[in-house]
Parts: sequence; structure tokens; C-alpha cells
Amino acid sequence: MSAWTDRILQEFPADLSRFWIACDPDDLLLDERILHGLRERGFEALPFEDPVAFRTEYEERYRAAWDRGEEGTSKALVLQLRGTDLNTLPWDYVRMGRKVSLSLADLFPRLSYGVIRQMDSEHHETLFLAHNKHATQPLGEGATKDFILTHIFRISPYLLSRPEDFWREVLRLHYRGAGLPDLLARHVAGILKDTPLGDLPIAELLASKNYMVRTVQDAWGRFLSQYGVHNERTSTDSAEVLPEVSVPFEHPDVRVIVDTMFLEGALQPVGAHDSPTDLPEWVKVGLVEDPHSLGNLVFEGVRRIAADLPDANATHRDWVELARRLGEVISRFNSLSTEIAEPIQQQLRKLQRDADDRLKDWLVQHYADLPSLPAAKGPVMVHHVPRYLALRRNAGEERIALLVFDGMALDQWFQIRERLASRLPGFSAEEGGCFAWLPTLTSVSRQALFSGLKPREFSNSIESTSQEPSLWARFWQENGLRKPEIVYQKGLKRTAQLAELEDAVCRPTTKVVGIVVDMIDEIVHGAMLGKRGIAGQIDAWCQTGFVEKLFLLLAKQGYQTYLTADHGNVDAEGIGRLSQGVVSELRGERVRTYRSEPLAGSVPSEIDVFRLNSSGLPPDFLPVYAGRRGAFVPKGEQIVAHGGISVEELIVPFIKININRTAS
Repeated sequence: MSAWTDRILQEFPADLSRFWIACDPDDLLLDERILHGLRERGFEALPFEDPVAFRTEYEERYRAAWDRGEEGTSKALVLQLRGTDLNTLPWDYVRMGRKVSLSLADLFPRLSYGVIRQMDSEHHETLFLAHNKHATQPLGEGATKDFILTHIFRISPYLLSRPEDFWREVLRLHYRGAGLPDLLARHVAGILKDTPLGDLPIAELLASKNYMVRTVQDAWGRFLSQYGVHNERTSTDSAEVLPEVSVPFEHPDVRVIVDTMFLEGALQPVGAHDSPTDLPEWVKVGLVEDPHSLGNLVFEGVRRIAADLPDANATHRDWVELARRLGEVISRFNSLSTEIAEPIQQQLRKLQRDADDRLKDWLVQHYADLPSLPAAKGPVMVHHVPRYLALRRNAGEERIALLVFDGMALDQWFQIRERLASRLPGFSAEEGGCFAWLPTLTSVSRQALFSGLKPREFSNSIESTSQEPSLWARFWQENGLRKPEIVYQKGLKRTAQLAELEDAVCRPTTKVVGIVVDMIDEIVHGAMLGKRGIAGQIDAWCQTGFVEKLFLLLAKQGYQTYLTADHGNVDAEGIGRLSQGVVSELRGERVRTYRSEPLAGSVPSEIDVFRLNSSGLPPDFLPVYAGRRGAFVPKGEQIVAHGGISVEELIVPFIKININRTAS
């Protein structure tokens, strides 16, 4: 355990109290490493967000058992209060609870609190060590920024004098998955503004991976044009002002990172035919000269990802990044011809199995911590999505549309994105991901997505989606909107349906829109040729223009559009039917759910299954999952399904769609 984790956990000695109150204005407890450490000590932390929901969970899962003299769900419960005012808590909590105060200002006394409070929690551990070792005197705001840049991000802006130095650091920063916080990006831009680099959009390049990738992709096209290679991929920003920067691709330090970004899908190779004979060999990683070169790209991408899978100490961010990289490779693989795909398929299947096994092991230790993680910078789980959108409305996004592409895996989003990039001028996407709820069934995960609740909080409707409209409306009414300002519509899949949607979203009173697009789920449930066959059907659907017309309609009406999915899907193989009559309540192809332990234990021993229970589910809702990529269908039968635990089912896209409205 790290020094940082130990420092926080020392505030919670075992056996002093069953009920604790942590005044935690900086959300220090809501770090997955801290939550995991507390859980290992027999503590659970529960954010105090909804007084009624907290009271219900506290009374049912903890206090009732303690009053009977039993240990219950855990030895102790920590109420995490985001603030310091105990008067906001019920009097009986304050009377019973043992109080603890946690603050970044106390833990980093020699650094500027205004700066460090804008740092993501993943950096606290490294910053804590650097602070104790190197911060020998109090530092002001500017000095704190320089201290963090040096010790956390390994960047010294005063040494960035040449373009290759700057681009090496920008690419390195984003390749590791984390740009600079806006505060630090602006600080670096201020230092470099009077240097030869000052004409670059420095702050944007350092802070936003999406902006950096689009800028580099655009620069790659211009770089190739010097050799007479013309970009066949339509610029996604033809109506958006992107700087025409020159990236020093030839420099070895820049080239090695760009090479990897092409192999793993962050950058898209340019289609080219009859490339010039004087083209340097290293440039070809960013070219697709024929179908075989794309096959080579996929093979190399598989090899690199397989060598870099997350382990038991990974964070949820590491898994989202792995899911992105894997999704890009699967999307490319599904576009290959059968002849080119077959030699690669075995290696890809092994990568998928290994990633799923690692994920399952990680979930056993960490899944219980995910629901409590903060959503201010983006949802960690799908039930965080409404809360995050409410924060965006408070930040000035007056009209918001949430598109839920039912059943869409990350690889299928990347396929759709590339179609949009070639067809929709002014389109760009800020890409992230979040975790669906287990089991990855529509009635569980999609209801959580629209309600903002954990499944145990909608236990009465967990087996159907009929309550989604009222749950969506209730969330927004609790966040200050009136019922006429809230729209929910499902079942969209065809262009002819957009007229009805337009009537609803065009009303001046409408502020938030929730839309279920279920074409992909429909395709999945009728799939006969696996995910590669689904890719062809998605292509045909994209050719109808439905998706781009939907995006343009919402952009035209002033909506900021966010896109996600309730779960993904996976190629699965039959392991045998479960002939249990009506014993199982929900019967998905990858999971069965039961209402009691004896029933859950009634699965025949010869069927490969496993259990992973979650405190977020109702206590009488017990899932039993098919092992690995198995399905409860006749042995050997090949299907595409969802409900289980795999990277492709569990980690779904969360995308901010940007469309320059002058292009529409």
C-alpha cells in the first residue's frame, strides 16, 4: 500500500466506531485506491448525496444487522460528506458518528490549494511523495504550477524551445492517456507565448486529446501531400477552423509515438494507391495502400495491446483506455476481407480472452468501488450519466440531448464514427468510456442510465424497461426542470421517424431529450454471421443517413449532444441450455438471474458458470454468468449476445458530439 493511501487510511482506526462521518470537501475518499483500502479493512464508504436513498441503504444494509449484534455488510460505514457543514446531516447521524476531516489544504500545506484542488485524484499519490521530498517551503500559485509540471508531468516549459521538443511532449502526454488540466495548460501557453512556438494553440493541444488528434491527423494529410499522396479521408473539420500547423513527423522522438498511434487506432491511416517510389518506408504505417497493409496494421495492433494488458493494480481509467484500443483494432479487423482476416483471427481471439480474464479478476476486487466514484469530470458508470449532464447544464449547456444507442459496443461506435467523418462536414467527437451495470442486460443497465440510480433503487422494475420515461423525468424534475421541459423517446432507427422527434425537440420549452436508438440491438439479436456480419449491416444502416440527420437535427436546434450505450455485445459460443423451467427470473443468453441462493446454486455442475455479486443490485436479484465467452444455448452454436462480463459488453462509449452548425 502506498504512503498516500496509508496517510488517508490512518484516519480510520479499526474497531473505534461502526459509523463514521468524513468531512471531505475534496472527495479524497472517492478514489478507487482509497475505497479499496477501506474495503480491505472492513469499511465501506457511501457518499451522502440523496438523504432518502442514504437512509434506506444505511438502515437496510448496515444498522439492522448491527442492532442484532451481527457484522452485516461490513464492519463499519463511512458517510462521505462533500463539505464541512455537519448541519446538513440528520441529527442522529451527527450524534452517533465519529468525525474525521480530510482536506487537500492540510495534506499539501506547502502548495497552493487553488491549484492542487484542480488536479485529478490519480496524481495525488505521486504529488504527495514529491511534496514531502521536494517542497521545502511554501510555494505560491505560479511556483506550485511549475512544481506540478516538473514532478508529475515531467514537463519543463522553459526548456521547450524547438518544435520537436514541444510535439514530443504533447504526444507523450496524450499517449499516456492524460492531458494537462486547463489551469496548467494555460500556464505553459503563457510561458511560451513570446517564443517561436507562440503561434501554436498550445493550451488546446496540451489539454485536449481530441483536439490534438484532430490537429495531428490534419497535419498528416498535408505532410503526405508533399509526396503527392492525396488524403482519401474527408477532413472532419472542413467547416471548423483548425490551425494549419506543421508537425515534425520526421524527428525520431515524434515518429515513434505517431507510429504507435496509427497502429492502435488513435490516428487513422490514409488510403492511397500507387504511392510514390521516393516515399520513406516509415511513412507507410500511416498509409493503407492495399487491403493487406490494413491487415498488417491490425496484426501489429493486436500484438502491442496483448503485451500491455492492465493488471490487478490498474485503475478504471486504464481499463477504459484498454477498451478503446481493443475496440479500434476489432473495428479494423471486422472491415477486413475473410481471406485477410482468417490468419489474424486466432491472435485476436486470444487477446480478447486474455483481456476478459484480466478484467474479471480486476472486477472481483474493484467493481464494488465504481458506483461511488465522482462523476464531475465524466461518468465512471452509466448511472452517473444524468448527474454529469446536470452538471453540464449548470455549466451553461442549456439544451442537452442524450442518445443511447442500445447495445452498441465500442468497436461499433468507431465504425460509425469513421462513416460520419467521411460524410458529415464539421463533425468531431470527444471520446471517452464508462462501465455498464452488471449484469449487462437492458432492463438493468439502461434503466440505471436514464434514472441515475443504482439497480437496487429501482428493484420493482428491474425486469422491464417500462419505467424509463418516468425515471428520466423524475431525475430532471429533482434537478429543477418542469415536466414539459423533458422529452423521452425510444424505438428510433429510421429516417422516417425523425419528423416526430423534430416536433418534440423543436418546442422552445424543451431543455433535455433522452433518445433510445435501437437499431444495433435489433441487428445483434438477429445476427447470423457474428460481429463481422453485424459490421456490414451497420455500414448499410449508416448509408441511409439516419445517424448524420439525427445529429444535424439536434445541432440545428441548439442541443449539446452526448452519446452512449447501455451495454455492448460479444461473439459467444454455446455451452449448453439451462433447462430449469421458471426457476430463473431473467434469462439472457450470457446470464441467468435468480431470486434466492438455493435457486442460484441449482445450475448443473457440468455447465461452466461463475458468480459476481454486487451490493448495487437488489438483495434478491442474483446473477449467474456463463463462463468466459460462453452462452446458454446449444453447445457449439455461435451467436452474438450480451448480459455477461467481457470488455466489449461492459465498457461502453461516452461521447460528446460536436458539429459546427455553419456546416449544416
